[in-house]
Amino acid sequence: MVIFFSVGNMNKLGMFPVRLITGLIAHGRGLCPRPLRHLSGMTVSQIDEEVAKLLQLKAQLGGDDCKHTFVLKTAKGTRDYNPRQMAIREKVFNIIINCFKRHGAETIDTPVFELKETLTGKYGEDSKLIYDLKDQGGELLSLRYDLTVPFARYLAMNKITNIKRYHIAKVYRRDNPAMTRGRYREFYQCDFDIAGQYDAMIPDAECLKIVYEILSDLQLGDFCIKVNDRRILDGMFAVCGVPDEKFRTICSTVDKLDKMPWEDVKNEMVNEKGLAPEVADQIGEYVSKRGGMELVDELLQDPKMSQSKQACAGLADMKQLFCYLELFKVTKVLFDLSLARGLDYYTGVIYEATLASTVPAQQQNDSASEEGVSVGSVAGGGRYDGLVGMFDPKGRKVPCVGVSIGIERIFSIMEQKAEAEKVRTTETQVLVASAQKNLLEERLKLTAELWEAGVKAEVMYKKNPKLLNQLQYCEETGIPLVAIIGEQELKDGVVKLRTVTSREEVPRSPGWCPLGAGIP
Repeated sequence: MVIFFSVGNMNKLGMFPVRLITGLIAHGRGLCPRPLRHLSGMTVSQIDEEVAKLLQLKAQLGGDDCKHTFVLKTAKGTRDYNPRQMAIREKVFNIIINCFKRHGAETIDTPVFELKETLTGKYGEDSKLIYDLKDQGGELLSLRYDLTVPFARYLAMNKITNIKRYHIAKVYRRDNPAMTRGRYREFYQCDFDIAGQYDAMIPDAECLKIVYEILSDLQLGDFCIKVNDRRILDGMFAVCGVPDEKFRTICSTVDKLDKMPWEDVKNEMVNEKGLAPEVADQIGEYVSKRGGMELVDELLQDPKMSQSKQACAGLADMKQLFCYLELFKVTKVLFDLSLARGLDYYTGVIYEATLASTVPAQQQNDSASEEGVSVGSVAGGGRYDGLVGMFDPKGRKVPCVGVSIGIERIFSIMEQKAEAEKVRTTETQVLVASAQKNLLEERLKLTAELWEAGVKAEVMYKKNPKLLNQLQYCEETGIPLVAIIGEQELKDGVVKLRTVTSREEVPRSPGWCPLGAGIP
């Protein structure tokens, strides 16, 4: 007979394994009728030694009285949302979804996890932030990092070459969370993408129009939409003398200019990425430039940039983009050469929206000033014409352009703005109440009739609630109407309808329904 105990199981079973082994030893020492000289190939002295080790481990673990202290909290970089917060979130979602639908988008959904190889090599230096899962039945899986790569996989797998879609779902990043700035490890993304072969810059301009509409409708304050083009960046790197193999890694460093001063960015280029100081200085001259159509014209005339066909193609499209944005009445757009967007799959125009305002600091475990913190980018996206081809067996490309709205950062601002406001967490239109006792059946019948008519109604879960308590409940939850049933109302065949705010009461017939124009 062979008995195995893991340390974990021994701890759960308490002293049972020790007592059992001790009993076996006693048996082996002749204390039982049939002596046992060795167990599973072990001598008695070896068993004694192993038991001593087990007893020592037991003492280290705290013995039978040791109890594990469990801290009840959410995982790092995640949070719960109470009904009030969810009401604000739902309002934001509705504004975003209405905008997406207004532009003719349809929706899809994809799994929350993908094959690891689907996500590998798509995010540049950010690939280290992907959550890998343990081997489950022979498949190596990872939680999705964004919604763009799964969308490209979906297009390639289903051989779709033309679609305008939106997708709202959670994504996961093993990032260092900053809760006050709306940076989490689990968060929602709201994506809008246009896939298909179209004339240059028309779909791109519509994506920027969507960003402009959403940020305007949310009334978050002043904002700026920065635009650039990967071809302009690559052309700039080439004329400055950056080796081809360093384009992507230098691009990732330039992407940090919104978080770090130029000197720190330059040090990273030179000391960590091995770039020559004079090359970094040339890059610094270009990435400090920002403007509008006039900057496009300036760069087209630039002695160095005009030598790059790639940069000139990007600048020509940028000029066309500004023309379409003017027709779409999109303002607050800034051509910014420091905008890089570190993801590897971008091939053309890129853009990012930032807010001018800050959010007051919250009581969180991350560092934040009392004056407030910047929430950073609230939307971003660009063109990725080669991503779908990476999944297609024949390498067939499907041009795509899209934008992602940073809902968590927007929600941080909306939550702070609504702090002093009263937010309704339900949509109940009427509470069915009674003025006297023993009217539960009548209240339930009327409530059922209202539900069947499509009216959002509630009833208190007491047989004989006090009328004052019912009215107070309406005031606390924001229910606008109370349908009051009393003995006199039953005799007259009417329902007394009371407006909670004005306390005005009007008798209504049994066919009354507070829908549409029927609401006073």
